[in-house]
Amino acid sequence: MIPAARQAVSSAGALSTGTGYASCHHGEILQGVFRDAGGRRCAGLVTLPMSGLGSHAEFVRDPSTPPEELSVFPENRTKACRAAALAVEECARRRREAPCGGQLRLTGDIPVGLGMGSSTSDVIAVVRAVADSYRLRLLPDTIARLAVRAELACDPLMLDGRPVLFAQREGRVLEVLGPALPAVVVVGCALGGGAPVDTLSLPVRVHDDEDVRAYERLRALLRRAVAAGDAALLGEVASASAWRGQKLLRHAEFDVLTDIAKGIGAVGVQIAHSGAVAGVLFDPAFPGIGPRVRACARALESSGIPATRTFTTFPTTKEFLHGSAHRGIDRQAGSDTP
Repeated sequence: MIPAARQAVSSAGALSTGTGYASCHHGEILQGVFRDAGGRRCAGLVTLPMSGLGSHAEFVRDPSTPPEELSVFPENRTKACRAAALAVEECARRRREAPCGGQLRLTGDIPVGLGMGSSTSDVIAVVRAVADSYRLRLLPDTIARLAVRAELACDPLMLDGRPVLFAQREGRVLEVLGPALPAVVVVGCALGGGAPVDTLSLPVRVHDDEDVRAYERLRALLRRAVAAGDAALLGEVASASAWRGQKLLRHAEFDVLTDIAKGIGAVGVQIAHSGAVAGVLFDPAFPGIGPRVRACARALESSGIPATRTFTTFPTTKEFLHGSAHRGIDRQAGSDTP
């Protein structure tokens, strides 16, 4: 692998290496249909950020090659390859240069197919790496525009964790909800044995005016939760959104998951709208939060729901997360999934 330090091969047609990184998320807190500032309906979502896992990209730009000579490793990362070509076109235009080819390498540790934004993470890391090779830093709205073109819909990972209502099919922010989500502890798990969800096979649900009003009410509640740092209200919104999502996803373990959450004193549950990843949400201010978290992981396991990892939406010490609940079980990243 070519090191991150830039490498000049010759004064004419020099190779230039750029690197980029993007984190993942843990599914959605809220997902549905909302109205934008102009009153138009559009699909939108609010993701639950999760640090520690992500995609790394390295792009070696070669001005001596035509733009169609663009290789990617692993070879099955087709969305990432499209993103690289689009980013080269964008950056070359800004530098007033001709687009060229190059070599792209991706590495990462995000589980694929669970609804954690692995493909968007790849795409954003690639766009940042290409821009870095041109000595450019693209703004988030530009990255979002390129990401939507590369994969038709994207998650708001280019915003680095800020809670926003994001129109995933249009690549634009509908509302900035605040500086940070309320503090919660999340016990992650995988429904359906962790099998990928083929969203293309799901029936298309038509949302009526009552659906839109319901989602707008949840949007208002989430806005209040963020402003007040209210973990309980955040859990209420996430649970309501997860329940509405079951009209399409129909996870067999949903009732078991919610029963465990209620019985152990959690504030709610959240589920990815395009995968099997889910989380039980706890208010860290509750007495005995450590034993609650560990008891939750045990209850999930005994019910046949694999516990994956425990994390927080706030900075904390390692000791806070250590224990039997912090399994740290992750799958190797693989190819793009529908």
